[in-house]
Amino acid sequence: GHLVDIGRKIVDEQVERPLSARLTRAALAKGLNSPLFAPAMALGQALRWAVPGALKLKVPERADAALLAKGRPAVTHKRKMLLLEGCVQNAMMPNINSAAARVLDRLGVSLVSAPKAGCCGALNYHLDFQAAGLDDMRRNIDAWWPLIEAPAGARAGFVPVEALAMTASGCGVMVRDYGHLLAHDVAYAAKAARVSALTRDLSEVVVEEPGLAPALTAVAGKSGTKIAYHPPCTLQHGQQIRGKAEEVLRDAGFALTPVAESHLCCGSAGAYSVLNPGIAGDLKVRKLANLEAGAPDMILSANIGCLTHLQSGTDTPVRHWIEAIDTLLSD
Repeated sequence: GHLVDIGRKIVDEQVERPLSARLTRAALAKGLNSPLFAPAMALGQALRWAVPGALKLKVPERADAALLAKGRPAVTHKRKMLLLEGCVQNAMMPNINSAAARVLDRLGVSLVSAPKAGCCGALNYHLDFQAAGLDDMRRNIDAWWPLIEAPAGARAGFVPVEALAMTASGCGVMVRDYGHLLAHDVAYAAKAARVSALTRDLSEVVVEEPGLAPALTAVAGKSGTKIAYHPPCTLQHGQQIRGKAEEVLRDAGFALTPVAESHLCCGSAGAYSVLNPGIAGDLKVRKLANLEAGAPDMILSANIGCLTHLQSGTDTPVRHWIEAIDTLLSD
């Protein structure tokens, strides 16, 4: 991944992209990172029936109103973890973070967020606006730091967050890289390294919680649902995390269907599906054929890009795995 970043920057410096390509990349970096993206997405979802075909594939249907009405539990536990709200995920599928908060609340952990945190930096950094991506990272560190280290004048009872729990594996692999990417920055190097060390994928967090086993044992008999699980590249290759979400799902009583070529990309790859729709579409067709071979009732994954990309090619419901666990524990 580091070699790809280095090579991309060198190529971008030496070979000028066509104007149309530069405008598209700038629009993606600025548009998806804009505070206007969420209301624009909400409008697109409300008027989805009128959205043209190609664009409609990028606009997921609105979450069920009953799910959204559940909201998030109040912060009541002494144990706390940080949640990155993100830019794209919270606009497109807001129930994912809410479901994560509800599940962890049942396990005795409160998820908290820092209002001034924003995009993890991946959008800018991977679209060749690397300086802007580094600025995104510094902004997030500044927003998170008062929850990680006691600020001056903090009350004696200050309890730091235990971890940064990442609900999107694409964000997780980027935040884990803060320490590397900001190692040259004297003002931020140490803080960035600490943030990276605290970053954990949601599957790592949930599978290790002591209250999980009894909670799943109590509901395991309720679910006979067949699911196909797609591990995102940013999870299994980028973060080298394999099998943890699947373990939780099996313990909850879900029947996981075998999926061939599970190591292959689904074609989303951040903005790749927009910039290279032909190859991304071919990968999606191949991935969905493997996922649907076992006739699952539902497809589950762990990254917003994979979820929206896969859902655009199938009528089988595609959800984040934590939503399936939340629904099971709530019934």
